[in-house]
Amino acid sequence: MTVTSGTSGTSGHDDRRRWRRAYLLGAGSVLAVELVVGGVVALRSPAVVAGTAVPAHPPVPVAQPVPDGKRETEREQRQAPERKPEEERGRDESTPEGGGESGGESEPADQRPVAAPSGQRPGTVVLPDGGTATLVRKELGPDAVLPVPDDLGEATWWGAGLDAPSGASVFAGHVNWRGRTGPFAELWDVRIGERVTVTDDDGTEFAYSVSQIITLGKNELPARATELFGQSGQHRLVLVTCGGRWLGGTTGYAENRVVIAEPV
Repeated sequence: MTVTSGTSGTSGHDDRRRWRRAYLLGAGSVLAVELVVGGVVALRSPAVVAGTAVPAHPPVPVAQPVPDGKRETEREQRQAPERKPEEERGRDESTPEGGGESGGESEPADQRPVAAPSGQRPGTVVLPDGGTATLVRKELGPDAVLPVPDDLGEATWWGAGLDAPSGASVFAGHVNWRGRTGPFAELWDVRIGERVTVTDDDGTEFAYSVSQIITLGKNELPARATELFGQSGQHRLVLVTCGGRWLGGTTGYAENRVVIAEPV
């Protein structure tokens, strides 16, 4: 299932894929995620997901694409070294005027499950460009580390259920692994208003609309953990992956991409 907005046709998808390839500088990734349990930050320092990525070859920087005008906001967000402090906190891309951040006081959206369309398997998430990952329920490990499957076709699911009235359903996946790009790489060129669909194990579909797009340095996550991953406030879907500058070692990529989607 492929749903797009803002850009249509084959050429639009090709442009987005070219941008994605240009932005991902390495062949492996590790993901740092600060999670919240009961409103309290579960980790005292940035956590690295179990399993350090091993690049298939040394990462080689790739030239940035020519400015497009239509993607100016996204380019400013992705060029991490040039962002201003307030932009690094994810305020450059957010819900259109009239919307609120997750956890706000507005009435929660009426989420009406419907029968899953043919083609989407039960227990999967489908991203706007059609990338699909099988959801695997995971809990925090002994050191409060959230494991992410090495299989690019899988994503960790932590937190609230899809039919929960509140709290974040957190889906985390690698951006790439051993030279292959995963479906969660789409998070680097997703747009506000695009749709994400999730099916539970029974095949019931839940639809979400992207409302916030946030890029953070991994060391910035502790200050935003309650806001992003907390189990209070409006129910929301929180998709997380890595990207940006490749640092190597146990850190991997320098940044996390966090995409928040609200029920529709």
